[in-house]
Amino acid sequence: MAARLGDADHARHAEEVLRDGQTILRGHFPETVLRAWHTAFTPLLDAHIQREGMLRNRGTERYYVTLPFTAPFADERIFADADVLAVVERLVGADFTMGQLATDTPLIGSEYQEIHRDAPPLFPEWGRETPPFQLAVNFPLVDVTLDNGPFEVAPATHMLAKDEGMARLERGEVALQPMLMSLGDVMIRDVRGLHRGTPNRTAEPRPMCVIGYSRRWLLRPEVSIRIPRAMYDGLSQRARAMLRHNPIVDDLAAVAPDTEVYQAYAY
Repeated sequence: MAARLGDADHARHAEEVLRDGQTILRGHFPETVLRAWHTAFTPLLDAHIQREGMLRNRGTERYYVTLPFTAPFADERIFADADVLAVVERLVGADFTMGQLATDTPLIGSEYQEIHRDAPPLFPEWGRETPPFQLAVNFPLVDVTLDNGPFEVAPATHMLAKDEGMARLERGEVALQPMLMSLGDVMIRDVRGLHRGTPNRTAEPRPMCVIGYSRRWLLRPEVSIRIPRAMYDGLSQRARAMLRHNPIVDDLAAVAPDTEVYQAYAY
């Protein structure tokens, strides 16, 4: 899919991530595609809840569900969008990899999460943060409002040690901000920014998709995408390169885990 934004736009969005920890491309993904994702996701969420029972792996009434790399989710219009990848490349280098395709969904009865990061520092003994090494690209499958559990982030905390970021929050020097998004909006963020999920006070689930992109040398084995060989054979060369660290399987159903393996998420 050809880029719709120019180099100056890509640079501006990358600079926003470097400065603030996140940026949003408004109205970027096709709503018709995302509605198809929503339709296909609903039974996956129901099955996940039935299977895992009381294991609410992101907090009370909040569920993390890895998406199968099949239609409609294995869609290069989304995970290989030229504009998103142009911003990603400016932040984590030219030979980046993709290792996550999943969702986070609060239901009614969900609560505030603890403020956290999604990755530990690379070199904690150093006492400083490094340039970006892991990004999350988030996009909702419904409009995100103040009522249905928006993601809250503390801007410009991604380049601070966590203790310093928390201290600034406590002193009121920075504040958590709800990230309200419409269907079609895409957020690119540094996973080290301090953030939390908030309660969904409505009767409808609020699914937020996440695609993870990392520098070429970073591998988190608890997070991966199982790729059916039939799907892999139809991918573009760039998509194959991005997905190179993920297992290719002959039968997705035969290797699907009984429970979600990505449990430790807060740092």
